[in-house]
Amino acid sequence: MIVGIDAGGTLIKVAYTENESLQFIKFPIAEMDRVASWVNEQSDSKVCVTGGKAGVLLSLLNQEAREIVEFEATHLGVKFLLARMERQEESYLVTNVGTGTSIHCIENDRQERIGGTGVGGGTLLGLSHLLTGVTDYEEIVRMASAGSRDRIDLKVKHIYEGKEPPISGELTASNFGNNLFAVAGELSKEELLATVIGLVGETVSTVSVHAAKQCGCSTIIYIGSSFFHNPLLKEVVTSYTLLRGATPLFLENGEFSGAVGAMSLLQE
Repeated sequence: MIVGIDAGGTLIKVAYTENESLQFIKFPIAEMDRVASWVNEQSDSKVCVTGGKAGVLLSLLNQEAREIVEFEATHLGVKFLLARMERQEESYLVTNVGTGTSIHCIENDRQERIGGTGVGGGTLLGLSHLLTGVTDYEEIVRMASAGSRDRIDLKVKHIYEGKEPPISGELTASNFGNNLFAVAGELSKEELLATVIGLVGETVSTVSVHAAKQCGCSTIIYIGSSFFHNPLLKEVVTSYTLLRGATPLFLENGEFSGAVGAMSLLQE
């Protein structure tokens, strides 16, 4: 068995091959000991670890394991998953939306981290909890999908009421910037959660488009656990990326890019 593990700030993502079949599994970071026990049971396996918590996981393993820098593991994983989708991209941006967001320029098969933002999945969970008390990720996504941002976000067209705005009127002028004093007591959890996801999605895509221009490319590959079973976030990111002139691409199993990259290192 060949095992690649991405031990991040919130989740531990595992990719492994068994009988030539690629498998994926994830665990909350609190279950680090469980992951270590599982790896230790695979006495004849090859293991490579990456991510911010890689050092902690390595200290719990009874067998020798390799370690790879997270950014390089993500690059290798994206290449691997692109090939599985039969996609060929020479120059592109990778935006990894995990707990926070990291942005990488890929050109001539070399990766360079060119920026990021602290807005990401951790923001989504944290603001959702503070505003509504809801803590479960799947519940947040489900409720947000039934909500509307119309009463909370201020759009450009609202500011330029009665005249043509100089930029698209559908762009958000201010997240949570509408006249909330009048409706604050009436807002539902669904509305608030939808607006949190809007804030995260628009911030991530806006920063990514500017980074893509800096990188000289037009394709932005979005990966990370924040997109898992989160159609509303994908919708926001897709629409804002297209609106700002770039092309979005979501990888199948993209949240496992780091783990896949660690695993692929052992296959070279």
